[in-house]
Formats: sequence, C-alpha cells, structure tokens
Amino acid sequence: MAYKNPNSILVVIYEQQTKQILMLRRKDDPDFWQSVTGSIDIGETPYQTAIREVKEETGIDILAENLPLFDCQEQIEFEIFPHFRYKYAPNVTHCTEHWFLLPLREKSAVCLTEHSAYQWVSPKAAVKLTKSPNNAQVIEKYIIVEGKQNGRT
Repeated sequence: MAYKNPNSILVVIYEQQTKQILMLRRKDDPDFWQSVTGSIDIGETPYQTAIREVKEETGIDILAENLPLFDCQEQIEFEIFPHFRYKYAPNVTHCTEHWFLLPLREKSAVCLTEHSAYQWVSPKAAVKLTKSPNNAQVIEKYIIVEGKQNGRT
C-alpha cells in the first residue's frame, strides 16, 4: 500500500473583490468542508503541488490562465484527524502543511473530481464551515485581517 506523504499544501481560493472563498465538501466526510489540499509528491516543490492540486480538485489551471499563486512562506505542523490516519504510514500522526493563496478576478464554476460539492462563501462563513483549524487560521490571517487593513470586512 502506498501511504500518503505527511507533507502537504493548502490553497485558499478567493474572489478578489468580494473576498468570497471557495469551499469544497469532502466525499469521505460529508460534514467536512475545506479549501484545496493535497500531499506533496516525491520530487515536487510545495509550489508545484499547489498548482497540480488546484487543477486536479477544481479544474482551475493556474499556469494556462496565468493566475497569481501566492506562497504565504508559512508552514505549520498539525495533528491528522484520527479517522484520516489510515491513509498514512503506521505511527504517523502529524502533517506539515504549506500555505498558499489564489486570488481570482471573478468566481468561476468548479469541475469537481475529488469532492462532492462546492460553494462560495464569505470569509467568516468559511471559518465557521471548515472543520480544519489550520484552514480557518489561514482565512483569518490572510483574508479577514487583510480585508480589514484594506477597509473591507
């Protein structure tokens, strides 16, 4: 069995004007909403993984559309939810996650491949919706706080 790499990326996709955030519902946990995430493949950089995962999970092609992907230059270690640990090697309980932001000029339709639904919601609604504390933390730190600094909420 090939185990998942406990090094991953998180990409928060949002519409620039309204700051609405794209949230995806997991197929393996219908109560779990999140941003784009994925494990880093061997030989890939976190940046390359972010580009690949956004395309795989949403159909948005960062390179073809010449979109600005921002590396937050921040990574955290978090505890993997117990019901997802079976995907990792025995005794792996934590994952290191690299954070990215993908601002879009306008909301777009999403081509779902790994999720069962999507929705565009306000940053505050996204924070409440996600089960992932680190996903909420990225939104609070980079979207909500930035919006307040720029006169938006």
